[in-house]
Order: sequence, then structure tokens, then C-alpha cells
Amino acid sequence: MSASLDLDHLRTWIGNVEEATDLVSARAVRAMQAILSVSATECQVGAAAPPSMHWCYLLNLTSGPGAATGTDDERGFVPPVPLAQRMWAGGKTEFIEPLRVGDQVTRRSEIAGVELKYGRSGPLCFVTIQHTYSTARGVATKDTQNLVFLNPAPQPTVKPAPTPRPPARRTQHSSVMHADAAMLFRYSALTHNGHPSHYDRPYATDIEKSPGLMVHGPLQAAILLEYAIQLHGAEPPKNFRHRGVATMFEGEFTVNANPVVNGIELWTADPAGTPCMTAEATW
Repeated sequence: MSASLDLDHLRTWIGNVEEATDLVSARAVRAMQAILSVSATECQVGAAAPPSMHWCYLLNLTSGPGAATGTDDERGFVPPVPLAQRMWAGGKTEFIEPLRVGDQVTRRSEIAGVELKYGRSGPLCFVTIQHTYSTARGVATKDTQNLVFLNPAPQPTVKPAPTPRPPARRTQHSSVMHADAAMLFRYSALTHNGHPSHYDRPYATDIEKSPGLMVHGPLQAAILLEYAIQLHGAEPPKNFRHRGVATMFEGEFTVNANPVVNGIELWTADPAGTPCMTAEATW
């Protein structure tokens, strides 16, 4: 996309609201449990879903222009930022009451902010969306989602020098995981994310010039959230913040955690030890 970026125009979308409803199904819960390798339950009606399930519901199940990239811009809800890529930058979640199998969930979404910054690849446009998920019992989850729109960085004509290995970070808890093509495909299917960078290796390596398939931001966040629950106990945190700091690609990675006051700090890291997503869970 090469159209000029009119920030004042894009900010007219602030306050835009939409609502949607969905049903928490046992099948989707079992699928998420399998992806996260957490203990499966019988998933009977009334059973609590994994806390990250709210990112898997109320999806844009259209076949319009945004279907190939998993975007919902064609509905007119998100401002039409004229930059080529849209990525999950992070967010924060407040867990009030679990979503349960059989619940009818209503999500109210509102565009809360549009900001422009500049990075090495040029303009970065951040769009903040506030979501509220409610059931018949009341508000279950409040989620602030940060999207970033950008143009891909130009490929260097000369091979860059190797990036120095980051200094070792003290880690009290660490677990080695592997993001393979099957995991990424299954999460793409569960979340109706059609972007080929997550499941089409020739596209990722030949078109996007990436070293491999890209690991979803919300998948990393879900893995970190489950790791925090595993370390702390069965009770989900009251608040969870996460931020993408580097792109993660398929293969081996680590999930890391250190205790902090009232919670746990967490991060995923690639084989070189570079943090890719950071998070904090508090109780």
C-alpha cells in the first residue's frame, strides 16, 4: 500500500463500536487444550474454558478482502490504515469470571485509540481496541488489544553481520517447547487466521524472505498464560499483560518465568536467547 497516511482521518474511527455473539463449544475448548498441551477435561457443559479462549471466539468468518490475512477491515470497524502489514503488538487482559462450555458470549468492541510512530522500517500505526466479553452471569473478561500496521522492512543487499548474542538473563523457571508446522496450522484454523506466513513455508521463505513460519503473537501469549497458571496453581491470574518485542519463527524456543511481587514475569525466547514476547501475570 502506498496511499498517504492521514492520521486525523484515521482517528475519526475512535469510538467506533460493534457487538457480536458466539457460543463456547466443547470442540473448540478441546482443540485449544491440544494445541497448548494442557490436561484435557471432559468439556461438559459448565466446564471452565482455558482463559486464553476469548481470543478464539467472535472471529471474522467472512470471505472478503481481509479473509486471506485474518483482518476485519472490510467491515469498516477497524480504520483502513494504508500500510501493508497488520500484526498483533500485545495487550492486557482482566479476568473476572471464566468463560464456560455452553456459554453464549457477547463481545462489545470499541476503537479506543490511533497513534502514529516511526521505526527503522518507516511509519508504525498503532490501533487500540477495547473488548468486553459478557455472559448471562455478567462481564467475564476485559481485553485491550493493540494492533500495529507497518510496511515490511526492505531486504538488505549485503548480508548483515551476525547479531551479538544477548547477555544471559537470570531465569528461575524455564521450559523448552517446539513450534512446528502442525501446531501453527492448527492454531490458524482455530482462530480463522488465513495469513500464509503461519502455515505456508514457501510463501514465508520465498515471498516474505523469513527464515521460516511465523509463530502467532496470541499463541505465544496463550502459552505464557498457561505457564503462569502451571507455576502459580490452578487459579488464572486477575490481570495479564503481554507485548511482542521480536518476531518468533518455527522451531525450538523457551518459555521462561521469574517470580515478582504479586505475580510472575514471563517471556518466550528464540534459540539465541532473544526475547520475543514478554508478559506479566498478577493475582
